[in-house]
Amino acid sequence: MSKDLTNSDIDRKNILNNNIAIQEVYKQLGFYGIKFEGKYRFTKQQLAHYFEVDIRTIERIIEINKEELEQNGYEIFSGKKLRQFKEEITDFLSNSTKSVDVSDISVGDIIQLYKNEANNWLKAPQLSVFTYKTFLNVGMLLTGSEKAQKLRAAVLDIVIDVLNKRIGGKTKYINQREEEFLPSAIREYNYRKDFTNALFTYIEENTFKYSQITDKIYKSIFKENIYEYKLILKLKPNESARGTMYSEVLDLIAGYENGFAKFLENEFRKKGRQLSLTEANNLFFDYESITEATLVPLREKARSLMASRDLAFRDALHEKLKEYVSEVSADDYEKFLGERSMDLELRIEDNKDVFKRLKNR
Repeated sequence: MSKDLTNSDIDRKNILNNNIAIQEVYKQLGFYGIKFEGKYRFTKQQLAHYFEVDIRTIERIIEINKEELEQNGYEIFSGKKLRQFKEEITDFLSNSTKSVDVSDISVGDIIQLYKNEANNWLKAPQLSVFTYKTFLNVGMLLTGSEKAQKLRAAVLDIVIDVLNKRIGGKTKYINQREEEFLPSAIREYNYRKDFTNALFTYIEENTFKYSQITDKIYKSIFKENIYEYKLILKLKPNESARGTMYSEVLDLIAGYENGFAKFLENEFRKKGRQLSLTEANNLFFDYESITEATLVPLREKARSLMASRDLAFRDALHEKLKEYVSEVSADDYEKFLGERSMDLELRIEDNKDVFKRLKNR
């Protein structure tokens, strides 16, 4: 689905939290700043120059969106910090070479901008300073700049390209790249066996008992039955839904399965007979009611992670979970795309012995 960065703060945050993609944007865009305290910095005049707008336009963007920009690194330097920044600029200008390669927005342009600005702000008591993320943030907010529009389009293309390169276009199974996925999947598999054994033992023979009770668990956790879930993720009938679920969701499913299996066993012993499917369905409502207080925070977290990650990574919107959509954290991008992420096959190979022990518990 198309993303309107000018209107959606969540879409903006999802891009700006994706440090892996931001690094690639920096390399490809060719807009260079001064590195200060580990981050590239820019002034209002540089942003106005890049976006080809009046500096007052940048100031209006700051005024309207100050809190968002501050979250992404916008600062007003003064005092000691300003003096140190000015010294860094002065050293940069004195050491810069006279001959530089010139491109659209080149190092030479940036050097000249700093020189042009120096007389104005070297004596200033304070200075508005932007990080690279706030430069991109401003570009996502500017509506009257052709350069900003081109920047937004380029950033979206780069983000998609980075995602595809990292996972080979297999967003359907991006959940499996997280290091916690396999242990959670194995735990859930073991609890699933106990759960299906309980349904077999304690509920009268009925073709629909496994699917109906499983759907009740799914709907309780993320408001969708298996058909709805597969439709949203565009899964084929023979593809495993659980193979696409995040570790937190699998852990919660395992909790439901284990808890209801015990609940069902107790009711079976109390009645001294197998339950009908209708009785089992009613018993599940009792189980939900009794465990509600315990499960609410876990369910809220699972819904938020699932809705937010699927929208960001899979471009899949769960309509019934729209209210739970929030930004995807920088840590999540690292989990699924960064050094900590890995194809499932490689992770199994690297941890073969550990996973064998887990599976055989």
